[in-house]
Amino acid sequence: MPLVTGLEILAAARKGGYAVGAFNCHYLDMIPAVVEAAVAEESPVILQFTEGSIRSAGWSLVSAVAREVAMAAPVPVAIHLDHGPSFQAAMQAIRHGFTSVMFDGSEKPFEENVALTRQVVAAAHAVGVTVEGEIGHVGGVEDGQGTEHGWLTEPEEARRFWQETGVDYLATAFGTAHGLYKEEPRLDLERLRRIRDLVDAPLVMHGGSGVPDDQVRAAIAAGICKINVATELKEAWARALRQTLAEKPEESDPRRLLAPARAAVQAVVREKIRLFGSAGRA
Repeated sequence: MPLVTGLEILAAARKGGYAVGAFNCHYLDMIPAVVEAAVAEESPVILQFTEGSIRSAGWSLVSAVAREVAMAAPVPVAIHLDHGPSFQAAMQAIRHGFTSVMFDGSEKPFEENVALTRQVVAAAHAVGVTVEGEIGHVGGVEDGQGTEHGWLTEPEEARRFWQETGVDYLATAFGTAHGLYKEEPRLDLERLRRIRDLVDAPLVMHGGSGVPDDQVRAAIAAGICKINVATELKEAWARALRQTLAEKPEESDPRRLLAPARAAVQAVVREKIRLFGSAGRA
């Protein structure tokens, strides 16, 4: 089916009271793995890429594979730039057929973040692409991006940011972090509920890997519609590959070596889709 925007997927999630997984594809073979899992669960899905992942294969190859796989799927698929660091990066994604982009100005002063995000929104909306912004800052480092320390989103600042930028969905910081958690996260759900009451747009949770299931469900009930998953996919892929190499030291066929890693990614995606409540929503 044709590609859809992030807002088309997330507006339905917000109305239906569930969340949709945005799965970071760090390697080309992860793209069909994620989409096949979504098809099996009859779920909408968001294919997500950082600039770091795109650099490993190049914009043209990543976008060609993602678009081809997505448009062959019988479920809604959006292709999203995660943590776009600049206006130029967002425009590069749009030129390559991405239907959703994030501009991450969360480390900048509020007014600068607003001004830069507004520029991306204006250009993206002119060609039918929807935009994610971030206010507050989700800490941790993922795929070489981010900072160790974050700060929580102030609800009134979130309202101002949404109103002044026109972003379609909003990433908020309420206790999650990118990468691996050193201890169990403690989500500030009351803060999240206040933001939900002030911002008339789908809310996004970064740092979705490793958050306990009960806290994920509570975050969805408090307004989260998009949940980013990256680290758990990499970890599952790497564990499966290491196990295969140890068990089959004489195997040299990349297809046989990588098949268990691909299956491990699919298993994580299917598990997350069920947890987020998007199974059967395609």
